[in-house]
This record gives sequence, structure tokens and C-alpha cells, in this order.
Amino acid sequence: QVQLVESGGGLVQAGGSLRLSCAASGRTLSMYVMGWFRQAPGKEREFVADINWDFGSTYYADSVLGRFTISRDNAKKSVYLQMNSLKPEDTAVYYCAARLLPAPRSQYQHWGQGTQVTVSS
Repeated sequence: QVQLVESGGGLVQAGGSLRLSCAASGRTLSMYVMGWFRQAPGKEREFVADINWDFGSTYYADSVLGRFTISRDNAKKSVYLQMNSLKPEDTAVYYCAARLLPAPRSQYQHWGQGTQVTVSS
């Protein structure tokens, strides 16, 4: 099992930056892909970005490409989401998630509790 705890959310003005953290505990993360998702009020949860724990390869949603950066720290067993040039439409609860390969992007098995990000205009 993998337990995930997010932190770093908050209120920021449009154009500002935030860095989200996700601390993982439990089993080793080798063979896992770590992802970030978000859910805005009244909308479905959507994929934001993910990173292969072993190789560091990344993938982003078009809506955040060039503004957000996902990274990992093996020693701290943590994943980060650096969010720059934030827009009001980025307002959502952000969730950290993990999937054990070869599970596809639609099948994340482990989820954190979420952290609120609010971007004011």
C-alpha cells in the first residue's frame, strides 16, 4: 500500500506561483507513476501531470503545459508540482495519486486527501 499526503495549497493572485508537495509512505515507489489531478467545483476530476518514479519521464495536460512542472525527490519520497503563471481557472482541489505499472493513466490506485488551490483575479 501507498499512503499519500498533499500540502502547499493556498490562496494566490493570478500570475502568481505555488508549489504543491506530496509525501508518500508505505512500499517502495519503484514501478510507480505519480500523478497530480484536480477537481474544480461542479466539474469532473481532470489529469494535470504525472512522472515515472524510476525514469523521471513526465507528461502534462495541455492546459498546464509550460506553466506547471512536476518533479520528484527520491530521498524524500516526495513529488512536487510547481505551478507558475496561475490563472483563476486553475482553482481546484489538487490531488496526488499513484499507480503501479502497467496500470494505465485511467487507473490510479492510491489517492491523497487533496489540497485546495484558489487563484484570485
